[in-house]
Amino acid sequence: MSTQSHCPYRQSKNLLDALASDKTKVAFLLGAGCPASIPHPDGDGIQPLIPAILGLTADVKKKLGESEVYRGSFNIILKRFSEEEPAEPTIENILSHIRALQEVVRDGDIHGLTKTMLAELDEKICEITTVVVGAELPDSNTPYHQLAKWIGGIQRAQPVEVFTPNYDLLVEQAFEAHKIPYFDGFVGSREAFFDLTSMEENASLPVHCLPVRWSRLWKLHGSINWWSRYEDEDKKNLKVVRTGIEKPIGGDRQMIYPSHLKYDQSRRLPYLAMLDRLKNFLARGQAVLVTCGYSFADEHLNEVIFQGLRSNPTAICFGPCTVLGQIIQMR
Repeated sequence: MSTQSHCPYRQSKNLLDALASDKTKVAFLLGAGCPASIPHPDGDGIQPLIPAILGLTADVKKKLGESEVYRGSFNIILKRFSEEEPAEPTIENILSHIRALQEVVRDGDIHGLTKTMLAELDEKICEITTVVVGAELPDSNTPYHQLAKWIGGIQRAQPVEVFTPNYDLLVEQAFEAHKIPYFDGFVGSREAFFDLTSMEENASLPVHCLPVRWSRLWKLHGSINWWSRYEDEDKKNLKVVRTGIEKPIGGDRQMIYPSHLKYDQSRRLPYLAMLDRLKNFLARGQAVLVTCGYSFADEHLNEVIFQGLRSNPTAICFGPCTVLGQIIQMR
């Protein structure tokens, strides 16, 4: 059995060289390990600011297990997983399953779960998730702030893009703290609406329709401040707005891990559009993607990354076993 090893010093130099040029396209993929690496005092000990997916799942299970209202319904869902894969589902697996059941249950029930009960359980899980991941950065010198300062400190020919499957608002907090302008696919003030046209034009035009100094933020699995809303009584035209983390008037559900959307809905709305931006970034030109805190456990993201690297010989991906702050300090 043969193994391949890499010199960490040489790889560090390669990363520094790749980031040094102001002509190179640079993007970061920030996974769940980034907020989990930020220490947060909790009683006499230290806890992650936001737990990774397994920790988040454990928190949700604990809260629902303590609820007299939702405990029974949730246990039925977990029992269904005990009979199929995965045997130890994450909160994303659970949400996807609940939403799939909502699509097929109609006016009947499945193991005693009606569509209303499933919708209420879905909403409660998102509510608990929002409390857990809605944390604020503890000070002004976190790795997120360091990344924001690094992005704002260099004038580049191409905008820096930040991709993240996290639902939290930590990147937004850091950008706004350092007055880094960014575009996230939404336009507006009171209820910012998702504007696919701006995203597609910005990706295809050789001259960007937004200033280069504006960073791009693409939230691949949704966000705690995204809400869906149907614009008609027939529930055919779905609209996504970005507001606060409190449910807006007329809001349907939070768009946390919106994998339940049908393909035609996803085509118009953020979920697949954000993935397309990752595809477009890797598809053309000399592109450098740096992953931080990403475990490569999301197969759909892995496929986009690997396909992009295979199709574009000038694209490169760095996946260092380090945290976000150390990468920025290297620069």
